[in-house]
Amino acid sequence: MNNYQAVFKRKEIKYLLSEQQLANMMPVILSHMELDEYAHSSISNLYYDTVDDYLIRRSLEKPQYKEKLRLRSYGTPQETSEVYCEIKKKAQGVVYKRRVGMPYAEAMNYLSGKKSESNNQIVKEIDWMLTSYAHLVPKVFLSYERDSWKGKEDPSLRMTLDRNILWRTNCLDLQQGAWGKELLDENQVLMEVKITNAQPVWLANVLSENGVFPASFSKYGSVYKTLLNKQCKENGYA
Repeated sequence: MNNYQAVFKRKEIKYLLSEQQLANMMPVILSHMELDEYAHSSISNLYYDTVDDYLIRRSLEKPQYKEKLRLRSYGTPQETSEVYCEIKKKAQGVVYKRRVGMPYAEAMNYLSGKKSESNNQIVKEIDWMLTSYAHLVPKVFLSYERDSWKGKEDPSLRMTLDRNILWRTNCLDLQQGAWGKELLDENQVLMEVKITNAQPVWLANVLSENGVFPASFSKYGSVYKTLLNKQCKENGYA
Protein backbone atom coordinates (compact mmCIF):
# COMPACT_ATOMS: atom_id res chain seq x y z
CA MET A 1 0.00 0.00 0.00
CA ASN A 2 3.03 2.31 -0.16
CA ASN A 3 2.09 3.66 -3.60
CA TYR A 4 -1.35 4.64 -2.41
CA GLN A 5 -3.62 7.09 -4.18
CA ALA A 6 -4.03 10.15 -1.99
CA VAL A 7 -7.02 11.79 -3.69
CA PHE A 8 -10.22 10.26 -5.06
CA LYS A 9 -13.20 11.85 -6.76
CA ARG A 10 -15.98 9.53 -7.89
CA LYS A 11 -19.53 8.33 -7.45
CA GLU A 12 -19.98 5.36 -5.13
CA ILE A 13 -23.11 3.25 -5.48
CA LYS A 14 -23.78 0.67 -2.77
CA TYR A 15 -25.72 -2.57 -2.97
CA LEU A 16 -26.64 -5.11 -0.29
CA LEU A 17 -26.98 -8.56 -1.83
CA SER A 18 -26.84 -12.23 -0.96
CA GLU A 19 -23.97 -14.57 -1.75
CA GLN A 20 -26.33 -16.40 -4.11
CA GLN A 21 -27.14 -13.22 -6.05
CA LEU A 22 -23.42 -12.50 -6.31
CA ALA A 23 -22.70 -16.04 -7.52
CA ASN A 24 -25.38 -15.65 -10.19
CA MET A 25 -23.76 -12.43 -11.44
CA MET A 26 -20.12 -13.57 -11.31
CA PRO A 27 -19.91 -15.05 -14.86
CA VAL A 28 -20.89 -11.66 -16.32
CA ILE A 29 -18.67 -9.74 -13.88
CA LEU A 30 -15.67 -11.96 -14.71
CA SER A 31 -16.12 -11.28 -18.42
CA HIS A 32 -15.78 -7.52 -17.85
CA MET A 33 -13.70 -7.14 -14.68
CA GLU A 34 -10.53 -8.51 -13.06
CA LEU A 35 -9.02 -8.37 -9.61
CA ASP A 36 -6.98 -5.19 -9.17
CA GLU A 37 -3.44 -4.89 -7.81
CA TYR A 38 -4.62 -5.27 -4.20
CA ALA A 39 -7.13 -8.10 -4.91
CA HIS A 40 -7.85 -8.86 -1.26
CA SER A 41 -7.40 -6.62 1.80
CA SER A 42 -8.12 -6.87 5.50
CA ILE A 43 -9.17 -3.31 6.37
CA SER A 44 -9.55 -1.78 9.82
CA ASN A 45 -10.85 1.71 10.60
CA LEU A 46 -11.31 4.03 13.53
CA TYR A 47 -14.10 6.55 12.94
CA TYR A 48 -13.70 9.89 14.73
CA ASP A 49 -16.59 12.02 15.89
CA THR A 50 -17.58 14.56 18.51
CA VAL A 51 -18.69 13.46 21.97
CA ASP A 52 -22.32 13.99 20.92
CA ASP A 53 -21.87 12.17 17.56
CA TYR A 54 -22.43 15.29 15.48
CA LEU A 55 -20.73 14.07 12.30
CA ILE A 56 -22.72 10.86 11.96
CA ARG A 57 -25.97 12.51 13.02
CA ARG A 58 -25.39 15.13 10.36
CA SER A 59 -24.53 12.46 7.79
CA LEU A 60 -27.73 10.51 8.43
CA GLU A 61 -29.77 13.65 7.73
CA LYS A 62 -28.59 13.26 4.10
CA PRO A 63 -27.44 16.86 3.58
CA GLN A 64 -26.01 18.09 0.28
CA TYR A 65 -22.56 18.12 1.94
CA LYS A 66 -21.18 15.86 4.66
CA GLU A 67 -17.79 14.67 5.84
CA LYS A 68 -16.18 11.99 8.00
CA LEU A 69 -12.76 11.50 9.54
CA ARG A 70 -11.22 8.07 9.97
CA LEU A 71 -7.92 6.29 10.48
CA ARG A 72 -7.40 3.26 8.23
CA SER A 73 -4.95 0.38 8.29
CA TYR A 74 -4.47 -2.63 6.08
CA GLY A 75 -4.08 -5.50 8.50
CA THR A 76 -3.24 -5.04 12.19
CA PRO A 77 -0.60 -2.28 12.45
CA GLN A 78 2.57 -2.12 14.51
CA GLU A 79 3.82 1.19 15.94
CA THR A 80 5.82 1.91 12.76
CA SER A 81 3.29 0.54 10.24
CA GLU A 82 1.99 3.03 7.71
CA VAL A 83 -1.67 3.91 8.21
CA TYR A 84 -3.87 6.53 6.58
CA CYS A 85 -5.63 9.54 8.03
CA GLU A 86 -8.59 10.11 5.74
CA ILE A 87 -11.23 12.73 5.16
CA LYS A 88 -14.21 11.42 3.23
CA LYS A 89 -16.56 14.06 1.87
CA LYS A 90 -19.74 13.76 -0.14
CA ALA A 91 -21.17 16.70 -2.03
CA GLN A 92 -24.21 16.43 -4.32
CA GLY A 93 -23.70 12.68 -4.75
CA VAL A 94 -19.98 12.83 -5.54
CA VAL A 95 -17.49 11.31 -3.09
CA TYR A 96 -14.16 13.01 -2.44
CA LYS A 97 -11.58 11.13 -0.41
CA ARG A 98 -8.30 12.69 0.69
CA ARG A 99 -5.77 10.80 2.75
CA VAL A 100 -2.22 10.96 3.99
CA GLY A 101 0.00 8.15 5.25
CA MET A 102 2.08 8.16 8.41
CA PRO A 103 3.33 5.66 11.04
CA TYR A 104 0.60 4.39 13.34
CA ALA A 105 2.08 5.84 16.55
CA GLU A 106 2.48 9.24 14.89
CA ALA A 107 -1.06 9.12 13.48
CA MET A 108 -2.59 8.36 16.87
CA ASN A 109 -0.66 11.22 18.48
CA TYR A 110 -1.62 13.56 15.66
CA LEU A 111 -5.34 12.75 15.82
CA SER A 112 -5.18 13.09 19.62
CA GLY A 113 -4.09 16.71 19.29
CA LYS A 114 -0.32 16.72 18.71
CA LYS A 115 0.39 19.27 15.98
CA SER A 116 1.97 17.90 12.81
CA GLU A 117 5.04 19.62 11.36
CA SER A 118 4.05 18.59 7.84
CA ASN A 119 3.23 21.17 5.17
CA ASN A 120 1.23 18.60 3.22
CA GLN A 121 -2.02 20.12 1.90
CA ILE A 122 -4.11 17.17 3.05
CA VAL A 123 -2.65 17.43 6.57
CA LYS A 124 -3.73 21.08 6.57
CA GLU A 125 -7.25 20.01 5.64
CA ILE A 126 -7.31 17.46 8.44
CA ASP A 127 -5.96 20.15 10.79
CA TRP A 128 -8.89 22.33 9.81
CA MET A 129 -11.36 19.54 10.56
CA LEU A 130 -9.74 18.77 13.91
CA THR A 131 -10.04 22.39 14.97
CA SER A 132 -13.49 23.01 13.46
CA TYR A 133 -15.27 20.34 15.50
CA ALA A 134 -15.13 20.19 19.27
CA HIS A 135 -12.72 17.50 20.40
CA LEU A 136 -12.93 14.71 17.81
CA VAL A 137 -12.27 11.30 19.37
CA PRO A 138 -12.40 7.69 18.14
CA LYS A 139 -15.98 6.43 18.50
CA VAL A 140 -16.27 3.21 16.48
CA PHE A 141 -13.94 0.48 15.21
CA LEU A 142 -14.97 -1.11 11.89
CA SER A 143 -13.18 -3.89 10.00
CA TYR A 144 -13.96 -6.01 6.96
CA GLU A 145 -12.50 -8.35 4.38
CA ARG A 146 -12.49 -6.69 0.94
CA ASP A 147 -12.09 -8.01 -2.59
CA SER A 148 -11.28 -5.30 -5.14
CA TRP A 149 -12.00 -5.40 -8.88
CA LYS A 150 -11.35 -3.12 -11.85
CA GLY A 151 -12.77 -2.96 -15.35
CA LYS A 152 -10.84 -4.69 -18.12
CA GLU A 153 -11.84 -2.14 -20.76
CA ASP A 154 -12.16 0.80 -18.34
CA PRO A 155 -9.78 0.56 -15.32
CA SER A 156 -11.51 3.58 -13.74
CA LEU A 157 -14.50 1.32 -13.11
CA ARG A 158 -13.99 -0.19 -9.65
CA MET A 159 -15.99 -2.63 -7.58
CA THR A 160 -15.42 -3.78 -4.02
CA LEU A 161 -17.03 -6.62 -2.11
CA ASP A 162 -17.01 -6.35 1.69
CA ARG A 163 -17.65 -9.33 3.95
CA ASN A 164 -17.29 -10.10 7.65
CA ILE A 165 -17.95 -6.50 8.66
CA LEU A 166 -17.21 -6.25 12.38
CA TRP A 167 -17.67 -3.34 14.76
CA ARG A 168 -17.08 -2.39 18.37
CA THR A 169 -17.16 0.72 20.55
CA ASN A 170 -14.57 -0.41 23.10
CA CYS A 171 -10.83 -1.12 22.72
CA LEU A 172 -10.60 1.61 20.08
CA ASP A 173 -7.06 0.81 19.05
CA LEU A 174 -6.20 -0.68 15.64
CA GLN A 175 -3.45 -2.71 17.30
CA GLN A 176 -6.15 -4.72 19.14
CA GLY A 177 -6.96 -6.52 15.89
CA ALA A 178 -10.20 -7.25 14.03
CA TRP A 179 -12.98 -8.46 16.30
CA GLY A 180 -16.44 -7.30 17.29
CA LYS A 181 -20.09 -7.71 16.42
CA GLU A 182 -21.30 -8.65 12.95
CA LEU A 183 -22.92 -5.77 11.06
CA LEU A 184 -24.52 -7.68 8.17
CA ASP A 185 -26.85 -10.64 8.16
CA GLU A 186 -25.42 -14.10 7.45
CA ASN A 187 -24.50 -14.63 3.75
CA GLN A 188 -24.93 -10.91 3.01
CA VAL A 189 -22.35 -8.94 1.01
CA LEU A 190 -21.85 -5.20 0.63
CA MET A 191 -20.96 -4.27 -2.94
CA GLU A 192 -19.73 -0.81 -3.87
CA VAL A 193 -19.44 0.28 -7.49
CA LYS A 194 -17.11 3.23 -7.92
CA ILE A 195 -17.41 5.18 -11.16
CA THR A 196 -16.09 8.43 -12.58
CA ASN A 197 -18.61 8.51 -15.44
CA ALA A 198 -21.83 6.62 -16.19
CA GLN A 199 -22.36 3.05 -15.02
CA PRO A 200 -21.78 0.62 -17.92
CA VAL A 201 -24.87 -0.90 -19.52
CA TRP A 202 -23.74 -4.50 -18.92
CA LEU A 203 -23.48 -3.87 -15.18
CA ALA A 204 -26.84 -2.12 -14.96
CA ASN A 205 -28.41 -5.05 -16.80
CA VAL A 206 -26.91 -7.84 -14.69
CA LEU A 207 -27.84 -6.04 -11.46
CA SER A 208 -31.43 -5.54 -12.62
CA GLU A 209 -31.76 -9.13 -13.86
CA ASN A 210 -30.74 -10.42 -10.43
CA GLY A 211 -32.94 -8.08 -8.42
CA VAL A 212 -30.02 -6.09 -7.00
CA PHE A 213 -30.79 -2.41 -6.49
CA PRO A 214 -28.94 0.54 -4.92
CA ALA A 215 -29.11 0.76 -1.13
CA SER A 216 -28.60 3.76 1.10
CA PHE A 217 -26.08 2.18 3.46
CA SER A 218 -23.33 3.58 5.67
CA LYS A 219 -21.26 1.21 7.81
CA TYR A 220 -20.70 3.82 10.52
CA GLY A 221 -24.28 5.05 10.15
CA SER A 222 -25.64 1.51 10.59
CA VAL A 223 -23.60 1.05 13.75
CA TYR A 224 -24.89 4.36 15.13
CA LYS A 225 -28.50 3.40 14.39
CA THR A 226 -27.97 0.02 16.05
CA LEU A 227 -26.63 1.72 19.17
CA LEU A 228 -29.50 4.24 19.13
CA ASN A 229 -32.11 1.48 18.86
CA LYS A 230 -30.47 -0.39 21.74
CA GLN A 231 -30.53 2.76 23.88
CA CYS A 232 -34.21 3.37 23.07
CA LYS A 233 -35.13 -0.17 24.10
CA GLU A 234 -33.17 0.12 27.33
CA ASN A 235 -35.04 3.35 28.12
CA GLY A 236 -38.41 1.79 27.32
CA TYR A 237 -39.08 3.74 24.10
CA ALA A 238 -39.38 0.70 21.84
